[in-house]
Amino acid sequence: MLFHEQESLSEIFHSVRHELHRGALDHKHPFRYISLATQTAEELDLRYVVLREVDSDMNFYIFSDARTRKVLHANTNPKVAILFYHPKKRVQIRIKGEATVHRQDDISSAMWSKVQGESKRAYSPMVAPGSKIAYPEEAHQWPETMDDENFTVIKISPNHIDALQLNAQEHIRVEFCKNNDDWEMNWIAP
Repeated sequence: MLFHEQESLSEIFHSVRHELHRGALDHKHPFRYISLATQTAEELDLRYVVLREVDSDMNFYIFSDARTRKVLHANTNPKVAILFYHPKKRVQIRIKGEATVHRQDDISSAMWSKVQGESKRAYSPMVAPGSKIAYPEEAHQWPETMDDENFTVIKISPNHIDALQLNAQEHIRVEFCKNNDDWEMNWIAP
């Protein structure tokens, strides 16, 4: 378990925050791969993404090709949700927040410098992600020089965190709502 009912809300918040940070740092952590939900007026979409960083203000960073639907959606409607689940600790964390898309700016440049070697291919295919192709090999073409033209960082600033600790018949649920720079903390019926 990640948290217990005997802990204070502040202690639980600290535990949740610590575990979220671990997801970005440890490649084997269950919080490394998360579900990202985006929405426009016309559609709702959900996909797995890789959590790349969590900063000291608890902003979450993911990388993408600028030509993807998730970037289009985040630019159209910045309200997003991300979902984490840890099977061994039996905890689910749902986060709602605002997405900010960074492309060819200071944030994306700093993050691009951390992308190693062949990994840069994920953000540089000649054919845009989601394009219809005649055969799979068409999608496996890259320019000779990898640059950050399509590299995009999506920063998610959370405003609501809902954590559910599964525990047989006595689940525990808490919520944290951001109010300016402070987090309001509440117990919630599971």
